[in-house]
Amino acid sequence: MAVDYKFKDKYNIEDLLEIMKILRAPGGCPWDAEQNHESIKKNFIEETYEVVEAINKKDTELLKEELGDVMLQVVFHAAMEEEKGVFDFSDVADGICKKLIERHPHVFGDISVENTDEVLTNWDAIKRNSKKQKTTTQAMDSIPRELPALMRAEKLQSKAAKAGVDLKEDSAAYISQKASALSAGVNEKNLGELLFAVVAAARQNGIDPEDALTKISDEFLSDFGKYEKSTDEEKSSAVLYN
Repeated sequence: MAVDYKFKDKYNIEDLLEIMKILRAPGGCPWDAEQNHESIKKNFIEETYEVVEAINKKDTELLKEELGDVMLQVVFHAAMEEEKGVFDFSDVADGICKKLIERHPHVFGDISVENTDEVLTNWDAIKRNSKKQKTTTQAMDSIPRELPALMRAEKLQSKAAKAGVDLKEDSAAYISQKASALSAGVNEKNLGELLFAVVAAARQNGIDPEDALTKISDEFLSDFGKYEKSTDEEKSSAVLYN
């Protein structure tokens, strides 16, 4: 039997919170009721990437839909903690509001800034102070290990560079040096060092390594599509990795 619910022409965040409670409650949805943080954590990642996809496609209708899916994930996780009496959605909203006020003293306080660089410098300083990070190592250690590896490497290198530790030699020569080590045999360590060197070169030249790899992957996908449609004779002379 359907639950007693008043339908509307337009809903808001309070309605979303109420719908989540209904879904998780006895008599609601068995699947929703069975979920926990661990079981749906990958859904959060997938939904976030779908938002990025909508942005890249410049599809505003899709963006609106995917932002809703991300919002659902936030509400879902908050509901689980509310059921345990730990915190609820309003506590999540309260926390981010306080963080934004604290980290924008040039807007909500009496700090003056001249440009974006000063804003980011203040943000990092306030963040380190609030998280009681006294060293750069502690700040670097707070970068989630769960990030995509190229992204995490870039963030680690950037923080190290701000502390005065960066690749001093020519990045192309450094990559060549690491690549030559593969001639003795490919293993996890020397391959990792090569990728780390490539990230350093990308960062120092203002290139996002994730974007660079994505674009090359797109090219490969396009080339493979052409290869698959080609004749056997054309396939025999095709070079997909070049």
